[in-house]
Amino acid sequence: MVMSPLPPLAIGFFGLGTGYYVWGGWEFFRIPKETTEKVNKVLGQWGIWMPGFMQFITGTYLFLGLTIFSAFQATPILYMAATAFTAYGVHWFALGINKYVQGDTTVDGFMAIAFLWISITGAFVFFKAGDIPVATLFVLLAFVYITDIPASLMKSPTWTRAKGFFHLVTGTWLMYLFFAAVTTFALGMHLPL
Repeated sequence: MVMSPLPPLAIGFFGLGTGYYVWGGWEFFRIPKETTEKVNKVLGQWGIWMPGFMQFITGTYLFLGLTIFSAFQATPILYMAATAFTAYGVHWFALGINKYVQGDTTVDGFMAIAFLWISITGAFVFFKAGDIPVATLFVLLAFVYITDIPASLMKSPTWTRAKGFFHLVTGTWLMYLFFAAVTTFALGMHLPL
């Protein structure tokens, strides 16, 4: 990815990665084992703020930089990043609030179909642009949503655990992308990003 003046990619990567570690750890390891109101509220808060707010602010910043301020015109591929960060951020607001109020998560399976499309589109766009690290992220996101569909619609503990596994794997990849973005912009290290 050719970079223009300092897009806030690290904020979005870190926010989603943190959310994936928190929710993925709970889904995969089942710690804490009980699902109490307190557990749902803390998961909801983490979902709203880290992956929700941090991605939404990243997507909004990117869209403003692409349109009104013309800061990222040299990197039009950031349009896909802005679309994804914004949509995933709002999606995490909904997930976090639903978890916080202990709503029914069955319909998340239908939501996952739409977000599978964003993941497939992102993988296509970034592979076509030759950006393998970010394309890999979108492939991993597709696996999250592929497992989320049966996990939510069937309320399957097995599929939920599989989703947790992909949350943890994808969270780790997001932390690499966070590290690469920070060291590229702050130190000029130019790790693959």
